[in-house]
Amino acid sequence: MTDIIIIGGGAAGCFAAVQAARFGKRVALFEKNEKLGRKLRITGKGRCNVTNNSSVEEHMKNIPVNPRFMYSSFSVFDSESTMDFFEELGVPLKTERGNRVFPVSDCANDIADALAKEMKKLGVEVINKRVTKILTENGAVCGVKAGSAEYSAPSVLIACGGKSYPATGSTGDGYTLAEALGHTVTELKPSLVPLTSQDKYCAEMMGLSLRNVTLKLMDGEKCIYSELGEMLFTHFGVSGPLVLSASSHIRDMQPNRYKLLIDLKPALSQEQMDARIQRDFAENLNRDFQNGIRKLLPAKLIPVAVRLSGIAPEQKINGITKEQRRRFGDLIKAFPVRISGFRPIDEAIITSGGISTKEINPKTMESKLVSGLFFAGEVIDVDAYTGGFNLQIAFSTAYTAAVNM
Repeated sequence: MTDIIIIGGGAAGCFAAVQAARFGKRVALFEKNEKLGRKLRITGKGRCNVTNNSSVEEHMKNIPVNPRFMYSSFSVFDSESTMDFFEELGVPLKTERGNRVFPVSDCANDIADALAKEMKKLGVEVINKRVTKILTENGAVCGVKAGSAEYSAPSVLIACGGKSYPATGSTGDGYTLAEALGHTVTELKPSLVPLTSQDKYCAEMMGLSLRNVTLKLMDGEKCIYSELGEMLFTHFGVSGPLVLSASSHIRDMQPNRYKLLIDLKPALSQEQMDARIQRDFAENLNRDFQNGIRKLLPAKLIPVAVRLSGIAPEQKINGITKEQRRRFGDLIKAFPVRISGFRPIDEAIITSGGISTKEINPKTMESKLVSGLFFAGEVIDVDAYTGGFNLQIAFSTAYTAAVNM
C-alpha cells in the first residue's frame, strides 16, 4: 500500500518525495522521463541557481504574481533551509552576485543526482509512466491511473511543472489533471523568455553579445526594470539573462507599448560619454564618421548606430556639429529596441499562470475542492523573477505539501 503518490520527477516532485519519505511515508513517484530532474539539470545554463540567499521579505518582493500565497510556506521552509538541505546531502554551495546560490561545482547534475540518490536511499519507488487520471471517491483522492493500471493512495501531489521546455517533459499535464477535477487554470503565458522586436536591425546584429551593459525596460515613459549584465541580439529580437529577467516584468503585451533602452557605456556619465567621443573624434578628424568610431562600439553595431544617429556614414568627422555629437552620445547611452512580443512558451524558462491560488490552501498546499489532492512548484499560479526565486518556490511548496500529506 502506497501512502503518497507524486506526479512529476522535477525539482518540486523529487524534493517532496524525499521529505515525505523522511516522515516515514511510503512514496511512489511517477515520472514519464527515464531520468529524474531533466529540467533541473539545465537550469542556470547547467549550473543550477538553487535559491537566493536572502530574507523571506526579499523573496516576496521578487514574486510579481501572487506573492502573499507563498508567505506560509516560506515561513516554514526558507532559503536557509534549502541551503542546509543540499549541503547535508553533500553538495557544497556558494553565494554569488545578487545573492544567487549555486553548487561550488557549477554543475546542475550534482543537485539533481543528490535528490535522486536520497530518494533511492529512502526507498521511494520511481515508476516511469505517465499519469492520465486522478481517481476520486466521495470528493476525496483515492489513487491514479497510469497506462492501463490503477494505483491506490489517499494522497496525491501534482508537481508536473508548467508548459515551458516541453522537451524536458513539462507538457502541461498537471493543468489537465487538475482541470478534470474542477480546478481553474489561469491564463498560461511565457515568462523569463526571449523577446521579439519589429526592429529589423536586431537580425542584422544577430549573434552579437553585449556584456556589462545596463538594460532598461520602458512601459511608455516609465522605467519598470533596470539591471546591469549581459544580453544578445538574435534573428527574432533579443535574448540573454537581462532580457529574460525583463520579460517577467511585462504583464500585458501590446504592440508599441514596451521598449528596451540599452546603455552601452554604463560606467560613463553623459558628460564623460561626450568627452570620450570628442577624444575619439580628435584622433580621426579627417575620416568618415563610420570609420572613426571603431574603438567606441562593436563592429556589428556600428552600421546600425550610424543609421540611427542620423549622421551620414561618409560625413567627415571634422564636419560633425556639437548637436550631432551630443545626439550620438545620447544614442550610445539609450540604444532603443522596440518590443513586439514574447517568443513561444516552449522557449520560456517558466510558465506564468497555473492552478488558481484561490483553490489551494496556502498553509498546506491541499486543494480546497478535492480532499487529499496537493500541489507544488510551477504548476501553481505563482512565478518569480530570475535569481533562484522560482526554485525556492518549488522547494517551499514541496516541503509544505510533504509535511501535510
